[in-house]
Amino acid sequence: MTEYETFSSRRPTGSGISLRAVMGTSLLAFVGGAALIGWLVYDDKLQFGADFGRPSVSAPAASPSPLAGTLPAPAASPSLAAVAGGMDQRIAALEQRLARLDLQAAATEGNTARAEALLVAFATRRAIERGAPLGYLENQLKLRFGDAQGNAVTQLIDAAKAPVTIDRLNSDLEALAPTLLGTPASEGGWQRFTRELSGLFVIRRGDATSAQPDARLDRARLMLRSGQVEAAMAEVARLPGASAAADWQTAARRYIAGQKALDLIETSALLEPEKLKDAAGVAVQQPGPGAPPARSAPEATF
Repeated sequence: MTEYETFSSRRPTGSGISLRAVMGTSLLAFVGGAALIGWLVYDDKLQFGADFGRPSVSAPAASPSPLAGTLPAPAASPSLAAVAGGMDQRIAALEQRLARLDLQAAATEGNTARAEALLVAFATRRAIERGAPLGYLENQLKLRFGDAQGNAVTQLIDAAKAPVTIDRLNSDLEALAPTLLGTPASEGGWQRFTRELSGLFVIRRGDATSAQPDARLDRARLMLRSGQVEAAMAEVARLPGASAAADWQTAARRYIAGQKALDLIETSALLEPEKLKDAAGVAVQQPGPGAPPARSAPEATF
């Protein structure tokens, strides 16, 4: 008998059945486990992800800060459009303020030019009323008021060359007084008789002015002292010897024309809107104090 036969004769008879049972049981367990896993996956009770197979470590819960309830939540960062809109508003406000500063500077220069022109007008009036030559004021009048009041400037320059003052008009009137009160040379005998007869009996209201030559002459003197040259001329024209006062009347009219020219340049220094100029010959853009104020646009805020 060989060794193989001896070993086969010694192996228990039930060993083959036991091996097949073990293998069948293992196969059934594997199939059952696979079916169980498939059912769990199908029922969404078991999910596979990128971290499948890794041990899950839960992060420690953050402890609440004691200041979490008191501090405000951080504001959301503004969008680019909102930032651009805010910059545009600030730039517009800055441009408006710069424009306002330019207007204020121009207004200051304009007011200075008007003040200087008014000083020139006052100095010219003083020279004309005193009968003094204009001197440097003549060039200033031409420069500042030549375009605005050319005729008035010419009138003042001519008046300064042949000055007429209130004092001169008064002295000339006093010199003419005897002639103005006397009988005109061309008056005939009958005219003189009727004039003297009409002066004997005068009927007038109590508040009416006297028509006597002496009273008229006194009124003319008083009006000259108060600057009422036109009223004084009217009284002198009613005197008996008024024809002898033709030169005096001409001088009085020249004085009145000079005063009107002075009034025109003073008014121009205050109110002329376009043609008034400064010392450099540049037109004054600032409106005068008598002009209506311009409406200003509301200032933009940041």
